[in-house]
Amino acid sequence: MVTGGGMHMHTRRGLRLLAFAVVAVAISTPALAQVDLSGTWATRNHEDWMERWPGPDAGDFTGLPITDDARTRALGYSPSMLALPERQCLYYGATYTVIGPFGIRMWSESDPVTGRIVSWNMSGAVDKTPRTIWMDGRPHPPEHVARTFSGFSTGQWRGNTLVVTTTHMKASPLRRNGVPTSDLATMTEFIVRHGDVLTLTAVIEDPAYLAEPHILSRSYQFDPEVNIQVYPNPCNPGIEAPGLVPGSVPHFLPGENPFVGEMSKRYGLPVEATLGGPDTIYPEFRKKLEQRYSRPERCGRYCCGWQGANTGNALGGGDAPNLSCVAREPPR
Repeated sequence: MVTGGGMHMHTRRGLRLLAFAVVAVAISTPALAQVDLSGTWATRNHEDWMERWPGPDAGDFTGLPITDDARTRALGYSPSMLALPERQCLYYGATYTVIGPFGIRMWSESDPVTGRIVSWNMSGAVDKTPRTIWMDGRPHPPEHVARTFSGFSTGQWRGNTLVVTTTHMKASPLRRNGVPTSDLATMTEFIVRHGDVLTLTAVIEDPAYLAEPHILSRSYQFDPEVNIQVYPNPCNPGIEAPGLVPGSVPHFLPGENPFVGEMSKRYGLPVEATLGGPDTIYPEFRKKLEQRYSRPERCGRYCCGWQGANTGNALGGGDAPNLSCVAREPPR
């Protein structure tokens, strides 16, 4: 017969074993709210393909809540600036993840003692450095700490969504035609996995160059056959534009950018509609365009196709699968 004291002893021993078992399970498995994001995620550039593959038109600032200062800087930008040897090996910032054409590879690093995930990591690309998303609760650095192209990112799970906050980013293009972000910009990302689709939504805030938060999103598809390098290849600068005068920096002075009206003429839009600003991102702005929009007679660029090579006119044919360009008369 088991006495009362023996029953108490066995109960305590059982509770201890149960406690050890619970701890072991907690250490060896991730929290219930976490989702496995690891793997190779291929880009599918049919989503905003003109922006992410061939690149935006010169002077195309549509959909951007930029300030006057940002517009001034963007209008003074010359793509030939990238040909300067001292600029050829500069990377894009962390915001380029949702702008650029490349896929991403994600993997986690765990604490060898506890087994808990310390960080999620995102691969670099030809022109983007790898990123580390710290998951261990460490604080962001003080404001005076130097900026980097990857910035400083921390993450936390909210349900099945990984919320990432990034600060301390170097100034970088917000759009590849010269629209800038400053080193005061911050970014909040929401990363969600739905089966083999990974959706990343970024909210970019910049007190210097954005009058309102700018929101971008894109989706990737899981594809283990795609080879994505973790680190970009070494960059070796060279002379790309022999005609540049030594010491000169390509630029356009205020009011002298010859490409400002290019998009306006191509798509029949008023110039102010192409130059961005907070007012232009709201539906009410369409009323200002009703009597001023002039539909072009035919498509002149990016007429069909989503793989980036089709930049000709409507008669040139597209390169997208099962699609062809057909010239049609505009409705009368």
